[in-house]
Amino acid sequence: MLIFVLAYLGGVLTIFSPCVLPVLPFIFARSDQSFRRSGLPILFGMAATFTLLASLAAVGGAWLIALNQYGRYAAMLLLLLMGLALIFPALSERLMRPFVAFGGRLQQRADQQTSLKGSLLLGVAVGFLWAPCAGPILGLVLAGAALNGANLYSALLLLVFAAGAATSLAVALLAGGRVFSLMKRGLGAEEWLRRGLGVAVLGGVVVIALGWDTRFLSQFTFLSTANTEQQLISQLARQPGMASSADSRMAPSLTGATQWFNSPPLTGEMLRGKVVLVDFWTYSCINCLRTLPYLKAWNEKYRDQGLMIIGVHAPEFAFEKDAHNVEQAIRDLGITYPVAMDNQYTIWNAYKNEYWPAHYLIDAQGRIRHQHFGEGAYQETELMIQTLLKEAHQGVLAMNDGLVQVAGTGATAAAADMERSPETYLGYARQQNLVSPEAIKQDVAAQYSAPRALKLNQWALSGKWRVSAEAAAVQASGGAISYRFQGRDLHLVLGSRNGKPVRFKVTLDSAAPDADHGADIDAQGNGVIREQRLYQLIRQSGKIAVHTFRIEFLDTDAEAFAFTFG
Repeated sequence: MLIFVLAYLGGVLTIFSPCVLPVLPFIFARSDQSFRRSGLPILFGMAATFTLLASLAAVGGAWLIALNQYGRYAAMLLLLLMGLALIFPALSERLMRPFVAFGGRLQQRADQQTSLKGSLLLGVAVGFLWAPCAGPILGLVLAGAALNGANLYSALLLLVFAAGAATSLAVALLAGGRVFSLMKRGLGAEEWLRRGLGVAVLGGVVVIALGWDTRFLSQFTFLSTANTEQQLISQLARQPGMASSADSRMAPSLTGATQWFNSPPLTGEMLRGKVVLVDFWTYSCINCLRTLPYLKAWNEKYRDQGLMIIGVHAPEFAFEKDAHNVEQAIRDLGITYPVAMDNQYTIWNAYKNEYWPAHYLIDAQGRIRHQHFGEGAYQETELMIQTLLKEAHQGVLAMNDGLVQVAGTGATAAAADMERSPETYLGYARQQNLVSPEAIKQDVAAQYSAPRALKLNQWALSGKWRVSAEAAAVQASGGAISYRFQGRDLHLVLGSRNGKPVRFKVTLDSAAPDADHGADIDAQGNGVIREQRLYQLIRQSGKIAVHTFRIEFLDTDAEAFAFTFG
């Protein structure tokens, strides 16, 4: 229940988001009309469009993003015409003429229907413009909906979020109506007010069309709700419980995997009598990679005593759905225990899982006895493995009760105990902290530039890039990414669109990284993309400090997905 309350509050907060502010003049333009015949249709059109777009985004894939963008263009065109109509009465009459041409005796009723339909159409337009501005909370809701597929729970979450947004919109509409009524009674300037609203509408369209709503207004910290939204996100994310806890429910089925590696397909019945550790992971996830040394050590130590580790590979990026890529990663990482490819999230959904990595310990009777999300708690997990193995063998199993000692190398090494820059996605669907002055042109090749200096955790593109929902793809040699980061390690998920090697060069504070180079480049900063995976580019060997990282691609067709730090 709490997650629905938080989703509703997140929807209410969207009216204070910077890129929503330019939409408000469109609402106030009709605030002096009947709330029943004007306000309610606006709210209904906005909520319905908003929910429909969000629901399609959760299940429809990348094609919807293009549809949504075209919808925004259509909405801006509609609002542009409305703004001009407010300024020029003759144009207003001409635009409204098709709506009232129902003929003869029904002309007066047609005029009333035009007002209703016009308000409904305005609501639809606002829904198109509001949906991309909903902020990180809607992003979290959509991520969960996309992973869980189209179901009643996801639809209700999106509907509750839309209801919150509609509530704040209704308050603005009702309050705006009172304000405008007082203004008109006191000043008798209805015509000038109408024209002023028209100018505000045109200004809002310009702001949205040029991308200033996110690039300019977001610089004003008093307009930002990011901190409040982040707190709500943290509450949403904590609902299932991040700490280890006993469950004792029967483990869900492992059926539904698209492919198995290192084993034939396994079922719950086949695993009865064994202690099973189910590990949800994906091969470009740095947190998953850092747990691998422990999983491999546990497999080596306890396999012959009845432990079965099963990796469930649930992809985060599209390239992780490729069986060849997953097979190559399993081989390169030295994983010998069974791995199920869960491209449709069938097993993920059966476990109601929400995290990478996630570990579920199942006893010999098939009950979940322990679970942990994220890195860490290795000692606690191993002690539970020993307990369940002893239970399965009724205490007669002879084992070395000492705990494994591991030391990962490269990307699998444990993270440094320090403040680190956040995971940063380069695709526009989850993009944050990009400071290139140019507005992102979605799914279209465009030129970008980097500012002279970056603040901590800011990044920028330079050169010609095509930014998609998932990644940024360089379109011409010389394209570069800069990032001002803190942390011992810097990793970047990279790939090549055509499968050919792509050369790149890394600098640290405008110089070769030397001893601070990562496992995938040399001391001069040279590296090559040969497969789609996570690349370790920086590992500071001495005193760890804040640095400016830059990667320049010497060939075209490179794709960059996400930064992670350690």
